[in-house]
Amino acid sequence: MAWFGQAGAALQDSSPGGLGFIPIGLAFGVFLTHAGLPWWCASLFASVIYAGSFEFLLVGLVTALVPLAAIALTAFLVNVRHVFYALSFPLHRVHGRGAKAYSTFTLSDEAYALSTSARAHGWPTRRILWLQGFLHLYWVAGATAGALLGGLIPDRVTGLSFAMTALFAVLAIEAISAGRDDLPTPVLAAGSVLAARLLVPGELLLTAFALFSAGLLARYLVTSQRACHA
Repeated sequence: MAWFGQAGAALQDSSPGGLGFIPIGLAFGVFLTHAGLPWWCASLFASVIYAGSFEFLLVGLVTALVPLAAIALTAFLVNVRHVFYALSFPLHRVHGRGAKAYSTFTLSDEAYALSTSARAHGWPTRRILWLQGFLHLYWVAGATAGALLGGLIPDRVTGLSFAMTALFAVLAIEAISAGRDDLPTPVLAAGSVLAARLLVPGELLLTAFALFSAGLLARYLVTSQRACHA
């Protein structure tokens, strides 16, 4: 009963974020099939990669036959934020090697936000894993459905590739509104983009992510040193 109770609670917790995954997943599936890839690539990408923003980028990288090393570097820079998530994600409450491995793999923005909230401090292993599993399932289902329906969507529909950008723009606005005292982070992000635009306009994305990641790391080190000396 406890097993089903944790699953039911996790399903309820995951519903708001998971339902948000569905339209983004649909857009990704349609975008992938319109790029010329077979529908099953959407299911594969969503299941094995499970990194929404990078999956959108990956479609363009694959169709452009970008070298594997460049794809790996892009994947690292796009998802390096998860390194900072791990500093406060409750992985210590997830017991078992397999459970820890899956929890680490499925550490999404939404899972992090839900699992680190004030009301989640007492969540056991099963509830955290169920939450991440349901979010993963939402994404795979949305992407697969979008790919299967892709043939029904006319090619003239534009803006699908902007769906993930729009989602992160909304998340950024919400994060800034919720943490008004943390102005250096959005300022650092904007400065990284402007610097990348001026320095290396041909590699804007990679350069901006590299600068932003370096800035976050430098700020973390400085803050840690100040806390130790305080």
